[in-house]
Amino acid sequence: MSPTGRLSIDRAKVKTEANLDGKYLLATSDPDLTAEDVALGYKNLLEAERAFRTMKSTLYLRPVYHRLDDRIRAHVLLCWLALLLIRVAERRTDTTWRTIRTELQRLHQVTLAGPAGRLQQTTDTTETQVRIFRDCGVPMPPKMSGLTPAE
Repeated sequence: MSPTGRLSIDRAKVKTEANLDGKYLLATSDPDLTAEDVALGYKNLLEAERAFRTMKSTLYLRPVYHRLDDRIRAHVLLCWLALLLIRVAERRTDTTWRTIRTELQRLHQVTLAGPAGRLQQTTDTTETQVRIFRDCGVPMPPKMSGLTPAE
């Protein structure tokens, strides 16, 4: 903001920042790696972390900060497994994870309770959901389950 309180653009700062667009700094402790290998490693790491964040948000998990080596290794393994599952689903369905997730989030299971007992019912599946389940080799959820008659 300018001294008068009005918004203004600092053109010198804009030009300085524009010179840095598209550039980033990568660091590694292995001097034998090429710049391309380091960049690819970071790109793969970011993709694995993005996949894991997607999985955690789908499962409503809170952030976890690791300090022990075993937990860090487990976290990396889970990131890799999450990315693997996403890639398998994408390749089998020939669509993006975002599309798969969006479509499957529309599928719900509700519990109906009344004087006769309780029943769990799954919402009607769309053709796209059926195709995703079929292509991934996952059985369709039952329309009704968990029938518990009243006593």
